[in-house]
Amino acid sequence: MNDIAIRVENLSKQYKIGAIQRRHATIREAITNAMYAPFQAVASLLNGRRSSVPGHPSSPSAERSAPSNIIWALKDVSFEVKHGEVIGIIGRNGAGKSTLLKILSRITEPTEGRAEIYGRVGSLLEVGTGFNGELTGRENIYLNGAILGMKKAEIDHKFDEIVAFAEVERFIDTPVKHYSSGMYVRLAFAVAAHMEPEILIVDEVLAVGDIAFQKKCLGKIDGVAREGRTVLFVSHNMATIQSLCQRLLLLQDGTVKMNGDPHVVISHYLSEGSNINLAEVDLVNHPRGVHSQEPALRKAWTVNGKKLKRNLILMGESLTVFFEFRCSRPVINPGFGFVIEDGHGRPVFCLNNYIVPTDNNTFRSTKAGVASLHIPQVPLLPGTYYVNLAIMEGGSQKCVDYVERALAFHVEAADVYGFGKIPDNTVGVVFVPGQIAVSPENGTVGECHAS
Repeated sequence: MNDIAIRVENLSKQYKIGAIQRRHATIREAITNAMYAPFQAVASLLNGRRSSVPGHPSSPSAERSAPSNIIWALKDVSFEVKHGEVIGIIGRNGAGKSTLLKILSRITEPTEGRAEIYGRVGSLLEVGTGFNGELTGRENIYLNGAILGMKKAEIDHKFDEIVAFAEVERFIDTPVKHYSSGMYVRLAFAVAAHMEPEILIVDEVLAVGDIAFQKKCLGKIDGVAREGRTVLFVSHNMATIQSLCQRLLLLQDGTVKMNGDPHVVISHYLSEGSNINLAEVDLVNHPRGVHSQEPALRKAWTVNGKKLKRNLILMGESLTVFFEFRCSRPVINPGFGFVIEDGHGRPVFCLNNYIVPTDNNTFRSTKAGVASLHIPQVPLLPGTYYVNLAIMEGGSQKCVDYVERALAFHVEAADVYGFGKIPDNTVGVVFVPGQIAVSPENGTVGECHAS
């Protein structure tokens, strides 16, 4: 029991679409209601017959039969987190991740079930929650620290460290309404991260800010974990999730679909909906389509070095990715983009006809056709890779249609160096043809070819 930091049992959260949340009455309203209650009771008795007529708008039966748009953001979620564990939570938008963290942070109450928290909680769910735009950075540190449960003496002790981490020394006495979004998130994260909670809950706030600050935040989270404190971390960055977390929860439609090893859970999450075993896929109804304007992408397929429609590629073999498109109107200055991702969701490379020469660079508009990307020698190590496809307009200024992980292909090991040795995917992501020269102390230079 003492080893458990968080215990969640059959947790569910229900929302009514369009419903107005019940507001607690003020003291004045409560007194007024109490004064009028006897008169309202008499009026109810006088109107009793009319209101009890079946189908009358105020009758109980009408209320029960009225349609309600109910959604379950969470449904029967159960799991445990031990003290010192770093748990990642992943899932598509709308899966219930933020709702779960809000319940654990006591921001909202569950509809059913229970969550037990053993330890002091520090939450960073929304950037600047609790900040007052009219107050200075200095004043907001004390205000936000107090909201998070820090005592004034504790804030005094940590003040200089918080300001230095946030890198807002010059603006510490400026109202935060004049801060940039980057300064805002730096200060908000610095306060939450320095309260030294036993349980730290972080929800995708690291998507804001520059790369240097994101690395600093990740270092801080890693430091919290190394000190033996518990961390719940939500992110769409699979590489970050895998590097930080010991275990992952995969949420889907408000339920826990998987709970286990990060590599296994991430592989399942990324492959889901990607038609991983198909060389040709339908894109019109693809589950990962993001149709900014219209479903212009129709279908896609891969062709291997033997000119066969296959999604199995040998290392060093050629690969061609095709997609068919059809738009309802001519696309001006069209762009066709291909992004290759590895099994962790990290982009390996991105190519489009705005930066790569095409067979026909003279057309200014198009409505339908087939676009393709040909790679003469696939420079990838063994593994499964995914292709994101996009149609853009006006020099990549506007996205017409986009499908994430539209299709997948597998790279199989091969003796690409001709030495009888096959490289594996533990040495990186790509293989590079090259030459290695060795010069003995008193001899001639000998070359080792790797091409």
